[in-house]
Amino acid sequence: MWGSRFAEGPSAIMREINASIPFDKALWREDIAGSRAHVAMLAKQGIVSEADARTIDEGLQQVAAEYERDGVPEDWDLEDIHMTVESRLTEIVGPAAGRLHTARSRNDQVATDFRMWVRSAMQGAIAGLDAMLGALVERAGEHADSIMPGFTHLQTAQPVTLGHHLLAYFEMLMRDRSRFADALVRMDECPLGSAALAGTGFDLDRKITAKALGFAAPTRNSLDAVSDRDFALDYLMAASQCSLHLSRLAEEFIIWASQPFGFVKLPDTLSTGSSIMPQKRNPDAAELVRGHAGRVIGCATSLMVTMKGLPLAYSKDMQDDKPPVFEAAGLLDLSLAAMAGMVADSAFQTARMREAAEAGHATATDFADWLVRQADIPFREAHHITGAAVKLADEKGVALDGLSIEDLQGIDTRIDERVFDALSVDASVAARASYGGTAPVRVREQVEEARKRLENFAS
Repeated sequence: MWGSRFAEGPSAIMREINASIPFDKALWREDIAGSRAHVAMLAKQGIVSEADARTIDEGLQQVAAEYERDGVPEDWDLEDIHMTVESRLTEIVGPAAGRLHTARSRNDQVATDFRMWVRSAMQGAIAGLDAMLGALVERAGEHADSIMPGFTHLQTAQPVTLGHHLLAYFEMLMRDRSRFADALVRMDECPLGSAALAGTGFDLDRKITAKALGFAAPTRNSLDAVSDRDFALDYLMAASQCSLHLSRLAEEFIIWASQPFGFVKLPDTLSTGSSIMPQKRNPDAAELVRGHAGRVIGCATSLMVTMKGLPLAYSKDMQDDKPPVFEAAGLLDLSLAAMAGMVADSAFQTARMREAAEAGHATATDFADWLVRQADIPFREAHHITGAAVKLADEKGVALDGLSIEDLQGIDTRIDERVFDALSVDASVAARASYGGTAPVRVREQVEEARKRLENFAS
């Protein structure tokens, strides 16, 4: 390719460091689609003949069929997917193939190909999130009344319902979905026709190629178009945030599946055994989701560091933009599928969850609230009284509602029998009926609202 400019060919080292075909061959579908749109536009504008355009298009379709059937060959002398496609096209149709590269550069070509690939990755992430969100809503609906301990600092805090807990992750992942959806809007411009960096002297109609490739419009600035990788960073940042949320949920399942907790039995399909301990059921899928989050974050960091000091327009550093995005997309899609399956198929041990909620003085706040409402005691004083009751319950080895009225009145005479109505875990969750609270009636409302939100996406 460089024969007319350089007296000697590249060294073996240069050939190896320069070649991107081992990874950018993943863009072959986008590359061929972009080339077909480009040559059709060239013919419409009278820049190439209709006959040459037809020959080139038929040749490109043959190349696509070969790659679909046999895969993309790796010839490092051809460097990348763009030259690989063009070389094979030349073998098929002859000199007419040379007209395909009129009014474009590999700079705008790769920017277009990569943008199309990332667009598909974002759409795939949204589809994976929709499946995950659906699983969370269904299980939340099943467990609107199932009581479990809510934690702060991983210490028993207040009773909540399992449905409420699962809906917390629904809200997190809905925000993740919105990040991908917002990024799709921002990236909906086509770089093709920007050429190397300054545009081209040919009379192109860039709106034709943008429309053919599914974009809303062409990019407005050729320098920005060939050097921008914001769309890839948008994907990686959204993927990183989503991976953090999946990792937190995976950690919950890991803890819940441990014998001391016993809150959940993970599906056999997403668990493994031990090579030496036959009793083990290891939550390996959840642990790998947790681990994958670090790799996805690393991918985002990698591309940010690559882009941070690059002057306009294109620099060869940008060849390294694709591997971290490809890696992150594979990890995220797998993590979403694994966690969707885990949520859908795990068996929640609700009796054990309720037992744990009843054992940790989780209704202490309800006791204090009762003192405020029924005995007109300032909250800070009520907090102190409740702390004394918790201490006495610990000394006696009982729950708060296991204390007698004599025990409680020995702490404060303003306490009467009505307090026991507030001390059960059922009464506690039912009382948390503020909007967004854990009361079963609110959880059911939120489940129905969540279903409607998902239905709106489907329509």
